Amino acid sequence: MIYSRIAGTGSYLPPKVMKNEDFAKRLETSDAWIRERTGIAQRHIAEESQASSDLAMHASRLAMQAAQVNEADIDLIIVATSTPDFVFPSTACLLQAKLGITGCAAFDIQAVCTGFVYALATADKFIKSGQHKCALVVGAEVFSRILDWNDRGTCVLFGDGAGAVVLRASETPGIHSSVLRADGRHAGMLSVPGNVNRGQITGSPFLQMIGNQVFKFAVKVLDEVGREALVAAGAGIGDVDWLIPHQANSRILDATARKLGLPPEKVVMTVDHHGNTSAASIPLALDEYVRAGKILAGHRLLLEGVGGGFTWGAVYATF
Repeated sequence: MIYSRIAGTGSYLPPKVMKNEDFAKRLETSDAWIRERTGIAQRHIAEESQASSDLAMHASRLAMQAAQVNEADIDLIIVATSTPDFVFPSTACLLQAKLGITGCAAFDIQAVCTGFVYALATADKFIKSGQHKCALVVGAEVFSRILDWNDRGTCVLFGDGAGAVVLRASETPGIHSSVLRADGRHAGMLSVPGNVNRGQITGSPFLQMIGNQVFKFAVKVLDEVGREALVAAGAGIGDVDWLIPHQANSRILDATARKLGLPPEKVVMTVDHHGNTSAASIPLALDEYVRAGKILAGHRLLLEGVGGGFTWGAVYATF
């Protein structure tokens, strides 16, 4: 039986930091207001010269270094992003070139904030098929490009960044189960309802969100899909060492942990200093805790995401 295991992690955050006080200078808001409602204190913002593939490149190199693999070892690249460099080619192909990798399969997955979970589950299936042995799985976003910076209800929530893992074939289980779900009927709750048509923007190019509806929906489905993934693996809540949820805001994270019955000390939380980085949030959080020595080999992880689409999903894995 072929399994897949996470062999290395990496992450990258743009140097520019935007604190809550920076918003208070130009919007009717305050540090206290933002912290109380979101738990966020700061976020990183990409420079104009930085695209998603640039952030992904830095994170990928660190993940490859941690996994002790080189360019020739990588035979699959999957990038989860909602903010690609171009309409096409894919960000994965651009990343492939920047890393000096040639010939392997490379493609993007667009599931918004659930993107990394979708990408990880997909890479796991490719490796279990026996056709691939070493996958680079990345979440990379520059959400700052799709925000209305005059809308205090959305612009304070998001940040930019990238996280990556190297997933390798193994004789021992790493990823035990994955569950992916979607329901397009809820698309209007969270979207960027715009497009480019003959050189003109149609609709809106900015992120739109009905916050209270997103909160209720997110907590409900994260509880459900987390339990589904555990049941599929023959595990229970007591078998989870770390819950690594999409870092949307602290209130959603706290409510999800309570519904699942997990204590706060088992919840990975980085939203306070990263903001919501969409598809990058889970691998960013994972890498931070790995490099801090908190997540160790043998720890059992429940990774969960929920995002526009609506999409949601979970992966249960041994690190």
